Amino acid sequence: MPMLEIKNLHVEIDGKTILNGLDLSVGKGEVHAIMGPNGSGKSTLAYVLAGKDAYEVTEGEVLLDGESILDMEPDERAARGLFLAFQYPLEIPGVATVNFLRTALNAQRKKRGEAELTIPEFQKRLTETAGTLGIDREMLRRAVNVGFSGGEKKRNEILQMAMLQPRLAVLDETDSGLDIDALKIVADGVNRLRSPDRAMVVITHYQRLLNYIVPDVVHVLSRGRIVRTGGKELALELEAQGYKQYQEEMA
Repeated sequence: MPMLEIKNLHVEIDGKTILNGLDLSVGKGEVHAIMGPNGSGKSTLAYVLAGKDAYEVTEGEVLLDGESILDMEPDERAARGLFLAFQYPLEIPGVATVNFLRTALNAQRKKRGEAELTIPEFQKRLTETAGTLGIDREMLRRAVNVGFSGGEKKRNEILQMAMLQPRLAVLDETDSGLDIDALKIVADGVNRLRSPDRAMVVITHYQRLLNYIVPDVVHVLSRGRIVRTGGKELALELEAQGYKQYQEEMA
């Protein structure tokens, strides 16, 4: 059984159809890349998976481990193991990153009926995880993403993912706005989290991210549907030829 299975998904926002019969199946341990032109529905897919308001599912289903998540609140989806890394991470003034991480982690554990981590247990895990990602203590004391560079914001999201240990991670254009050094750091953090028990959906417009996070499967999304699926070589083809042929085929 696939970890994530999307069947005939139709989604509207403000009466406008964005996703138009999307099908996707992602198995445990797999990394799938979703590529497509601007406006094809890539971020909409990420938001629908996470449970963001304003997106109306008019048809179809989304199954996580065989169970529908469409009626679940975002926190319940997170407790089931779903994580979304935003294209534009939010700033949270007045909340230290370390406190945010402890609250988020313990909220998920509580939702799953697990014991909350004590402060020493949490600090040990955070120190070890931050160390592997090259994140220093000073960054952890700062308010969440406030005054962070683009690269720091993305590294902070990878730290959140590493601490929460999701089963399904959705990365929405996590390469957006990063220079090549920051991109390599973020990709290294993602690659450290690849696991036979974890699936990842990497949403990107450009092929360059896939030089560092090498996918098992690449999908082309155009006008709200997946129109082609292939191996990692498909990303190179898209880089060379662009998306024009897919947009014309769907016209």
